[in-house]
Amino acid sequence: MPSIPSYFSVQFLAILLPVTVTTYAFLPQKPRRIVLLLASYAFFWAVSGKLLVYLLLSTLSIHHFGLWLADNQNRCDQALEPAQKENRKGIKVLYQRQQRGIIAFAVILHIGVLAVLKYSAFFATNLNVGFDLLKLPATVAIPSFVLPIGISFYTMQALSYVLDVYHRKISADRNLFRLALYMSFFPQIMEGPICRYTETAAQLWSVPPIEYRNLTFGLQRILFGILKKMVVADRLNLLISNVFNSYQDYDGFVIAVAAVCYTIQLYMDFSGTMDVALGIGQIFGVSLTENFQRPFFSKTIPEFWKRWHITLGAWFRDYIFYPVSLSKPMKRLSSKARKRLGHHFGTLPASAIALFYVWLCNGLWHGAGWNFIFFGMYHFVLILSGNIAEPFIAKSAEKLHISRSGPLYHGFQIVRTAALVCIGEMFFRANGLRTGLAMLKKIFTDFTFNTIVEKTFFSFGADLYDYIIVAIVLAVIFFIELRQEKGLSIRERISTKPVVERFAVYYALIMAIVIFGAYGTGYVPVDPIYASF
Repeated sequence: MPSIPSYFSVQFLAILLPVTVTTYAFLPQKPRRIVLLLASYAFFWAVSGKLLVYLLLSTLSIHHFGLWLADNQNRCDQALEPAQKENRKGIKVLYQRQQRGIIAFAVILHIGVLAVLKYSAFFATNLNVGFDLLKLPATVAIPSFVLPIGISFYTMQALSYVLDVYHRKISADRNLFRLALYMSFFPQIMEGPICRYTETAAQLWSVPPIEYRNLTFGLQRILFGILKKMVVADRLNLLISNVFNSYQDYDGFVIAVAAVCYTIQLYMDFSGTMDVALGIGQIFGVSLTENFQRPFFSKTIPEFWKRWHITLGAWFRDYIFYPVSLSKPMKRLSSKARKRLGHHFGTLPASAIALFYVWLCNGLWHGAGWNFIFFGMYHFVLILSGNIAEPFIAKSAEKLHISRSGPLYHGFQIVRTAALVCIGEMFFRANGLRTGLAMLKKIFTDFTFNTIVEKTFFSFGADLYDYIIVAIVLAVIFFIELRQEKGLSIRERISTKPVVERFAVYYALIMAIVIFGAYGTGYVPVDPIYASF
C-alpha cells in the first residue's frame, strides 16, 4: 500500500519531488504538462492506491457537466438572438430550468458520493440509536468505506468549477487534460488550498521554465513548513495524545494546556503543510492561493476565520452564504425586518440563517461526528452573538471612555479570541462530544497547579529539552509573523543578503530540522491532520 504517506516523508522529499522537478526542468513546454499530471496521479496512487478511481471519475464527470452546461447555454443564446421581445422571457425560463437540472445533478452526484463514503456510518449509527430510544425492533447495518485522501478538497474544487460554469463566470474547459491537472496538482491534492479554476488552471497549463528565484524561494518555504511540522507539531503530539485519550487522569490545568497545545499543533501542522504546498507550487511558477494570514493576531472570531483556512471560508461564503442570504425569501425577510428592527438588527435574521448553514456545513466538512457539528455551532453562536452585541459593546465602551482602537483593548481582543478558539479546537480534537463536554467541565471545576509540582508534563515521553525546543521555534515563528503583520518580508530581506549569509540561513534551517525534528526513537510519525478531512 502507500509508500509516500505525506509531503514530509523521505520518499516524497528525496525521490518524487526531486525527480519531478529535474525531469520538468530539462523538458520543453508541452511535455512538462505530462510530467506534472503523471507526478500528480503517481502521488495520489501512492497515498490512496486504487481509490484513485474516485478522482478520475470526479474529473471526468465535471468535464462532462461543464460541456453539457456550455452546450445548453449556447443553444439558449442562439434561441434568444432572433426571438421577439415578448418571447425572450419564456425562452430564458425554459433553458434556465434545464441548466438548473444539470447543475443539481452534478451537485447531488458529487455530494452524494462524499456523503456515502464519509457520513453513512455516522448517520446509520445515529439512526440505530434513535430506533433504540423509540424501542423499535429495527437496526441498520453500519457501512464501512475507505476514504480517499483529499476527497473533501477536490470535491469542493470540482463543485466550484461546475457552479462557476453555470453562473457563466468561466467558460467550460474542453481540454480534459488541463482540467485533470487543475483537479489533481499534487502539492494541493491532500490538504488544499481549495483553488478556483480561474486561479490555477491557466498557470498550471502554461508550465513556465523553472527560475532561480522561484526555486530558492520555493525551497525556503518548504523548509519553513517542515520546521513547523516536524519540530513543533509532531513533538507536541506526545502530550496531546496522552491527555486527550486519558483526560480522566488529569486535572483541568493539564487539559487546558493540552487544548492550547493542540491549537498550536493544528496551526503548525496545517500551515506547515500549506508552506510546503505553496513552496512546491512556486518552484513550478504556480501561485497557489494563500490559506493562512497570521490568524492568531485576529481580534474577533470572524476575523480569525478570514485568516485561517482562507480558501475553505471563501468557498462557503461564495457558494453557500451569498446564495442563501441573497435568495428571494431572504431578501423579503430582510426587507420586513429592517422596517421593524432598523438597519443593523433587520439584516441579522437573513444573515443568521445563511450563517447557520455555513457553520453546519463547516462542522460536517471536517468530520462525521457530533463534536464536529458542535464545533460548527459553537462558532455560529459566537459570530451571531458578536453581531447582535456589537451596538451595545460600542455604546458601553463610549460611556466607560474605553478606546476600542488602543493597544490595550486590541491586546485584550487578541487574547480573548485565542482563548475562544482554543475551546473550540478542544471539542474539535476530543474523542466525541461527551468527552469534549467532560473536558470543559474539568477545566472549570478541577483547575489546580498541582501538576506543575508533580512534573506531570514530563510523564508523556517529552522532557524539558522538548519543551524548550518548541518554545524557541514558536518564538522565532512569532517574530517572523509579527514582522509580516507589519508588512515586512523576512524572505525578501534574506534575498538581498550576500551569498554567504543567505546560505548560512538555509543551512541553519536544514540543521535545525535534522537535529531537532521529532523523529526516531520515542516519536511516532504523525500523519498530516487535515489530510483525514
